[in-house]
Amino acid sequence: MSTGRFAAIAGTGRYVPERVMTNADVEALLGESVDAWLRERVGIIERHVMSDQETTSDLAAAAARQALERAGVAPEDLDLIIVASDTPDYLSPGTASPLQSKLGARKAGTFDVNCACASWVTALDVGAKTIVADPDYNNVLVVGAYGMTRYVDWKDKYTCTLFADGAGAVVLRASTEPGVFAARLSAHGDFHDALGIYTGGTARPATVEEVTTRGKPRVQFVRKFPATFNSEHWPPLVHGALRKAGLGLDDIQLFLFTQLNLRTIEGMMGILEQPIEKAHWIMDKWGYTGSACIPMALDDAAQQGKIKRGDNIVLCASGGGIAMGAAVVRWTL
Repeated sequence: MSTGRFAAIAGTGRYVPERVMTNADVEALLGESVDAWLRERVGIIERHVMSDQETTSDLAAAAARQALERAGVAPEDLDLIIVASDTPDYLSPGTASPLQSKLGARKAGTFDVNCACASWVTALDVGAKTIVADPDYNNVLVVGAYGMTRYVDWKDKYTCTLFADGAGAVVLRASTEPGVFAARLSAHGDFHDALGIYTGGTARPATVEEVTTRGKPRVQFVRKFPATFNSEHWPPLVHGALRKAGLGLDDIQLFLFTQLNLRTIEGMMGILEQPIEKAHWIMDKWGYTGSACIPMALDDAAQQGKIKRGDNIVLCASGGGIAMGAAVVRWTL
């Protein structure tokens, strides 16, 4: 039974680091041609890379300040901060703690969510349900932040061509108007050893011997995912979230999928029998920003005027683990 209390997006923000790396720049590092393949098969033309002085919480703070300003919410009025990332400032403590300090949001509780590139959609679901369930939480900041280039081997063409840095944020506010309708999460843990950063945890501590043998911690594809994985698993995930929201595909005005591969997005829109004009993508200009890519794409679409009040939006993500999540949101701004 509804209590008449809902969570709605009150403001969005994003941060893109200043340094740009074009496909030509990557080619110079690799010593081989990748530009034509990236444009044709993936859709990436350039990506942004954080500076040596920046941390993940710095990226998060920049995106958060923009979202807070647009929402008209002061940092001291935040009740909770959730950071969605698998590239934290430290193994411990969570990145939400330095972010709280940098924002001056002393009243807010903090924690991180890490299910790789599905982290932000998962964190959005958690933040929205917290608002609905507990009247002590009225303003919740949900930030996706990604600093994966710190873990890139610039001689590995399978990773350095894709990964980039950035952050995206939303402020969730308690509302009498439905905003975040529903979400559905899933996982396929048998692929936990396929893609990730496999040094630094208890399974493979970053000992001198480990680093000497395997090199610095780096993101790597250890084994292949099935080529049809997303096309098989995203549709039932989307349909499941829509059923919970009481909506159909034709009720959706915007679809945002994990921003890794434009061809996958095009294929998904075909499977869902929806026009490609209902999708939005950012990988061409910002590369693949993992847990930050969907909130960055959401903010970009909003700033371009592609979303209007009352529009329904599907957010669908997958990442290493394999963790997956889909959410349905109504735009109330």
